[in-house]
Amino acid sequence: MRSDFGGEKLSYENVVHAVAGAVGSVMSMTVFFPLDTARLMLQVDDKRSCRSTPAVLSDIIREEGLLAPYRGWLAVICSVFCSSFIYFYCFHSLRAVWGLQPTPTTDLMVGIIAGVVNVLVTTPLWVVNTRIKLQGANLQNANIRPTCYSGIVDGLVQTVRGEGLGGLWNGTVPSLLLVLNPAVQFSVYQGLKRHLGGDTTELSSLQVFVMGAVSKTVATVLTYPLQTAQSLLRCCQSSDRQAQNWNRSWSLLSQRVRTQGMLCLFRGLEAKLLQTVLTAALMFLLYENIAHYTFQIIGTNRDT
Repeated sequence: MRSDFGGEKLSYENVVHAVAGAVGSVMSMTVFFPLDTARLMLQVDDKRSCRSTPAVLSDIIREEGLLAPYRGWLAVICSVFCSSFIYFYCFHSLRAVWGLQPTPTTDLMVGIIAGVVNVLVTTPLWVVNTRIKLQGANLQNANIRPTCYSGIVDGLVQTVRGEGLGGLWNGTVPSLLLVLNPAVQFSVYQGLKRHLGGDTTELSSLQVFVMGAVSKTVATVLTYPLQTAQSLLRCCQSSDRQAQNWNRSWSLLSQRVRTQGMLCLFRGLEAKLLQTVLTAALMFLLYENIAHYTFQIIGTNRDT
């Protein structure tokens, strides 16, 4: 069944894919949120002595309380929902509108385009929620100034006032490069799915979980240095409303590489792999099941 308004682009199928992907992302991120908190601390706080995920989480809980690993949860969840909805909707809509056959090449191409749209629209949300997650944290890196945002809207307003409109797009360059992450992840996932016959037969929950884990592992390892750069640039602030804000951010990153070596860009990879691989695996499992049962209820044939 298609919606008369907008044809292919606004089809019920594409909306179902988008909602299923967004809900699955929110639920899986909530389950593994503390691991993301540990990852962020390891990436941006290079003065912290502990280097393992359990040690960082232990420090955070001891210093800031039991709920500290969930600091900034609401802001992140709102951003995750918007980001996932836009990505899944663009991916399936573009493939349907252009009449592309599902192949690894077309999946990668469409995934990159959907990722670019997603980055340009949602980067302000991610800049603000990265800073909110660091509020109240016991940071030992003097280069990162704490913020005091009451929420996403307040964060957006304060960022524009203090850094200009361009401050909302801090980290956009590595974010645009990072569209390769979900693009690689989605193309690997779709390739594995086709290899196992998932386009014509129903896969088991275990198969979907493993496919999600494998695809996210490949994407994360390939793009992790860019993710470290992205986190540093998002939390970096400047009162200068001009280009010096970008120069200061990149200076901070290059200084870290010069003093600590290239491996510093992989700090927190353990936490990131643990968090994103488990999150992606659970997300794809929830996404497939939500979409499957929704299509069964509304009696619509599912797009592959």
